[in-house]
Amino acid sequence: MGKASTLLLFLLPFGFFLVTYNLLNLIIHNRSGVINLDASPLLDPLPHREAKTSSPPFHVAVTATDSRYNKWQCRIMYYWYKQKKALPRSDMGGFTRILHSGNPDNLMGEIPTFVVDPLSPGLDQGYVVLNRPWAFVQWLERATIKEDYVLMAEPDHIFVNPLPNLAAGGSPAAFPFFYITPQKFENIVRKYYPVEMGPVTNIDPIGSSPVIISKESLEKIAPTWMNVSLTMKHDPDTDKEFGWVLEMYGYAIASALHGVRHMLRRDLMVQGELTYGKTGEWRFDKRLHLRGPPPRNISMPPPGVPESVVTLVKMLNEATSNIPNWDTL
Repeated sequence: MGKASTLLLFLLPFGFFLVTYNLLNLIIHNRSGVINLDASPLLDPLPHREAKTSSPPFHVAVTATDSRYNKWQCRIMYYWYKQKKALPRSDMGGFTRILHSGNPDNLMGEIPTFVVDPLSPGLDQGYVVLNRPWAFVQWLERATIKEDYVLMAEPDHIFVNPLPNLAAGGSPAAFPFFYITPQKFENIVRKYYPVEMGPVTNIDPIGSSPVIISKESLEKIAPTWMNVSLTMKHDPDTDKEFGWVLEMYGYAIASALHGVRHMLRRDLMVQGELTYGKTGEWRFDKRLHLRGPPPRNISMPPPGVPESVVTLVKMLNEATSNIPNWDTL
């Protein structure tokens, strides 16, 4: 990463020289352009801006459960949001943890939280992510949101530098995922996006996060996103084919049904190599901390790992050393 400035981290499990996709996504850019996890260039670097932008602010919205696993991630994310919000080049506005457990929890006084109802019992079939679109529907209908734009984020995101409003004055901005391939699954996708709507290429290869979008557009998309995702989950063929990314396809298809196209910003995140089932010589895996937070002062990775991994560990350690009652809350 060197002198590059980073915007957002996504907590992924990873080992020494192995980065499994689910703990690390970074937004990285510098004067010469965007860099990847291995320091190779990406496309479409963010514009360099010396002073604070005049773009409208966006609201950071994070859906979460009341599990210990989500709680420690949200605490770290909110810590870094507060550190970066007021810095130059930031368009970050308010912050809301949309808690879809239906009841307040012990983080209400620490993190701005809006409590919404979970789906009816059994409706998600054990796929808790289906609560995400339903949570956004409720929040948009019931909450007072001052900003006209929203960043849809997740608990395992970390702000590394201030984030500008990439959607200001144009289309929503989203990261293109290499594993979201609507054309590959056209026979499935056509169940929800009929031929008369246009070619399958109208469906962006994205998920619902990270996405910066106008509140007006999100209010239109969210109910469709919820209904499409639920319908997909209850179709055995679709459920089997899409698996853990089903809700991501739900958002992508819902957006296309409303004629909303996203700016595909490869500079929003850094992707590591998929290494499921592999363990490196050095490893930090968020899933090893399902029942409680990771300890303070995690050991640093050995020489040779990507500098982005080193940055992540340093940021985890700084946050946990400064968040009160880290081990006991």
